Amino acid sequence: MQNRRKGPPSSVAFNVRVAAGGGGSGGGDVAQGSLNVILKQSRKSGQLNLSNRSLTEVPSSVWRINIDTPEDGKVISMDNADDRWWEQVDLVKLILASNSIESISDDIRLLAALTVLDLHDNRLKILPDAVCELKCLTRMNVSHNQLTELPKNLPGMLTEIQLLHLQHNCLTSIPDDIGSFAKLDDLDVSNNKLKILPSSIGSLTRLTKLNVAGNELQVLPHSIGGLQGLKVLEATHNQLHTLPDEIGFLRQLEMLYLQHNRLAHLPHLEHCSLLKELHLGYNSIQSISDENLKCLQNLFHLDLRDNRMSKVPDEIVLLQSLERLDLTNNSLLTLPPCLGTMTKLKSVILDGNPMKGIRRDIVMRGTNELKRYLMSRIQAPDEETASAPKSTAPGIVDNKGTSGLIGSCTDGVDKHTVASTRNLDYCGKKVEDVPDDVWQVAISSNVTIVNLSRNKIMKFPEKLVEIGRSLVELNLSFNRIVQIEPFVGRLEKLVMLDVGNNLLTTLPDEIGSLQSLRELMISFNRFQNLPEVVYRLKKLEVLLANDNKIEAIDAAGLIGLSLLATLDLRNNNIAHVPPELGNCTQLRSCQLEGNGFRQPRAAILSKGTGPLLEYLRGRIAS
Repeated sequence: MQNRRKGPPSSVAFNVRVAAGGGGSGGGDVAQGSLNVILKQSRKSGQLNLSNRSLTEVPSSVWRINIDTPEDGKVISMDNADDRWWEQVDLVKLILASNSIESISDDIRLLAALTVLDLHDNRLKILPDAVCELKCLTRMNVSHNQLTELPKNLPGMLTEIQLLHLQHNCLTSIPDDIGSFAKLDDLDVSNNKLKILPSSIGSLTRLTKLNVAGNELQVLPHSIGGLQGLKVLEATHNQLHTLPDEIGFLRQLEMLYLQHNRLAHLPHLEHCSLLKELHLGYNSIQSISDENLKCLQNLFHLDLRDNRMSKVPDEIVLLQSLERLDLTNNSLLTLPPCLGTMTKLKSVILDGNPMKGIRRDIVMRGTNELKRYLMSRIQAPDEETASAPKSTAPGIVDNKGTSGLIGSCTDGVDKHTVASTRNLDYCGKKVEDVPDDVWQVAISSNVTIVNLSRNKIMKFPEKLVEIGRSLVELNLSFNRIVQIEPFVGRLEKLVMLDVGNNLLTTLPDEIGSLQSLRELMISFNRFQNLPEVVYRLKKLEVLLANDNKIEAIDAAGLIGLSLLATLDLRNNNIAHVPPELGNCTQLRSCQLEGNGFRQPRAAILSKGTGPLLEYLRGRIAS
């Protein structure tokens, strides 16, 4: 509470002057005059702000603001009876931030009523012991200075302190009795040179925010479990290789930031049921288990980017509140289908993973399409294995008298499933030709999706023409096809064509008739250039042509594909990237790594598609 002083002190001698015409002299230099005006206002408000004024030292009049008689108070004008300077309040808030102040006078003790002291962004190397005499202080910010140590008695003397910001200094230690700050709510010691935290820190039971990021910490003290009020813990950019089990007893914890450390395991957060955000990026985590996940029912953001994860466990579904999952730059080959059942999940980030179990175009379509795909991969349990049906033909499974089992024969399909789903999945049968009876089922069912991938097919199947009016998606990847026959142009409703991992060197002109085609995958073939017919596919959105022998980029042709969002030309023989490619502003993903060109450099490519295209546009000759 501010103390108001009433009545002029008797020790002050006054020269009373009646002003006849309102004239008064404004002696002193401009800076001093300006300071006097500010001090005069501060005596009334109890707040003084001298931030960002290029000060190298604090004027002595600041420390004596409530003691000395102001110059204009030594002469009282009866015409201005309202200006009674002695009716002042004690200074409670002092802001000296963003100057070049190198030291603080011991006279700071004269500001006994001070509750807020802001000295951040100066050049202080030490704080005077007199700061410890500011018994009313509740908030102190001395961040962004050059402090190497703190006054020894600071915790024991400043018993009212609630906020203490010490970040961005040169501190190698903090006081052992820091736990004496009984009312401390917010402590920030980030970006110093701390190698250890004192165990007494666990006594700060009222602490809700603790930031120890950017230090040299290898461990956190076991006493950290005593921070029963802690809601936010930031310990990024340290050298932590493990965490104490006691961290799992932070029952009020809502946000935990542990990026850029050396953690090999996910912490066991047994009692942290209120945790909402868990950031573990840039560590060495290889796996997570149900023990890690089962307690985190309220988690909505999980960051595991840049770790060594090779698998996401099915137990991920325990995180039913999860909205954002970042798995960037791990070693994931696939995702568990059950991920598709997580209804609240809005964002899954998978960039930089060697995904082989999920087609890249599916990943590029976004989280909702990815979840739908994963849902489609969930298979009902095989409840009838004991009564498997007999195969009546080379490619057909007869389910008469059964509940419709799938794939009971080595190379069979369930005709009832094909008919009901309008999906012919004949993948991985290792056949050179698809049996006629399988084609008959597909034709009679008017299938819309045909998957013949991972076989030994050498000729583009002519039977496809007979389902051309219904066929929407065709997957012939991982076969031995040398050429695509001209009759492909009769598959007029085709939206997706995947002929990756074959022996193709060109595409027939008839492909240009597929004006509904949105996705074309020709990766891992033998193309030396992108076929001209590709540029006639005006609805094309996804073009994957990585891992071929393509030597040049036709920027003009690509610009003409106004809907093209994803272009993958990685691992080819491209020696030059035309700057005009930067005008393909419709692109959301452009992958060019693994080619022979020198410009743009890898550093530009790593920044992503937007910066890459901007860089290329900047190189276009005017």
